[in-house]
Amino acid sequence: MTGWDAACDAYLAHAAADKGLALTTLEAYGRDLARLRAWAEPAGLAGPAALGAPELRAFLLESAAELAPRSRARLVSTLRSFFRFLVAEDGLGADPTLLILAPRTGRRLPKVLGHRQVEDLLAAPDPTARGGLRDRAALELLYGCGLRVSELCGLDLPDLDAREQLVRVRGKGSKERIVPVGGPALAAVRAYVDGERGDLLGRKRSAALLLNARGGRLTRVGVWTILRRHAAAAGLPAGTSPHVLRHTYATHLLEGGADLRVVQELLGHAAITT
Repeated sequence: MTGWDAACDAYLAHAAADKGLALTTLEAYGRDLARLRAWAEPAGLAGPAALGAPELRAFLLESAAELAPRSRARLVSTLRSFFRFLVAEDGLGADPTLLILAPRTGRRLPKVLGHRQVEDLLAAPDPTARGGLRDRAALELLYGCGLRVSELCGLDLPDLDAREQLVRVRGKGSKERIVPVGGPALAAVRAYVDGERGDLLGRKRSAALLLNARGGRLTRVGVWTILRRHAAAAGLPAGTSPHVLRHTYATHLLEGGADLRVVQELLGHAAITT
């Protein structure tokens, strides 16, 4: 894997020759890469291969204070294009930008909750209140397994293998993957299934793991309502969403030393370059 000079020069040459970009756009890309390099080298990051998602996120957060919203969005776009090129043409093993979300113009960079914030959120549901055990199970699965809302709502009872601590998830395009379930999430699901699920189900019959108050399958709107209510109770930012929890799951795994490829598989990415 090449250093900064060769990597940046090769990418800009590719952008000029193969993408046909205007000179002003190429100059902007060059400034973005120079900004990244100026941030990385003093930290001992000798080339693009030394950067992972946590480092890129730290770089973007520091840059956000100095850039206008459109410039921040372009910076993320430049990084995505740069690392895709390095994966395809220069032998970079994995694209660290896959876990970096592009900010919408005029909005802040995506939020990642701290460990204490996650703890406060998961502790917010009252287990003695109706729906409390279900809410705790839903939040634990969202964060503890990095699930999309649709994946959470689509879980059936047989999908959970409590003995092996695994859950079968149906993702985009009906593709299935197996995701580990941590101890806290498994305990929360067991408490809900053994206790409250039967009360919510009543006389109905349903294979759905998570049920609404009428005994039907919990919907996407229902999940959003649950998260919004408990996030407010925990004092979290108003923009806390299921995707923020998914993003937080990935971030915490990477910060804990997990391999990027493994994290991408757990999240349900079809390939390392998508």
